[in-house]
Amino acid sequence: MEVLEQRILKDGTVADGGILKVDSFLNHQCDIGLYNEIGKEFRRHFTGEITKILTIEASGIGIACVAAQYFGVPVVFAKKNKSLNLDGALYTSVVRSYTYDREYTITVSNKFIKPEDKVLLIDDFLANGQAMHGLIDILNQAGATLVGIGIVIEKGFQNGGKSLREKGIDLYSLAIIDEMTPGGIRFRH
Repeated sequence: MEVLEQRILKDGTVADGGILKVDSFLNHQCDIGLYNEIGKEFRRHFTGEITKILTIEASGIGIACVAAQYFGVPVVFAKKNKSLNLDGALYTSVVRSYTYDREYTITVSNKFIKPEDKVLLIDDFLANGQAMHGLIDILNQAGATLVGIGIVIEKGFQNGGKSLREKGIDLYSLAIIDEMTPGGIRFRH
């Protein structure tokens, strides 16, 4: 997605530890015009029946919500911490965050993902794929169908995308970065 790649080059910065900072437009301050283009592109790619979009808090929520308007479906998000308002049966999975370098248990109420659901997963970043594997685990617990995964930025030099594609999953990443250093970013085309 050319507009996204240009925005990454213009406003993104590479920090120590292989972190791409895009907080000025994607995951802290949100450029809703760009989010709309991202949502349209996900809808253009994922044309089959989708009944729910599932993401993980926090950065994926805004992107998923804007994208959902093009699908006409609700968004469900996995919570990283169990809150008092979660009751009843829950689906849980343990994931390791690349960004925060820690494990946490994600939780989704069974009221919101059902066996008849056809689910699209959406998130802002894909690195090692742990969050996506955790969300897939939750879908498997629910007996729901995974339609595909939409990612805004994939770190192609890490193995998350490769491992998901090897499973036959329709993984659509809008920008895939093959190399990034403080001196520059190289995209896969």
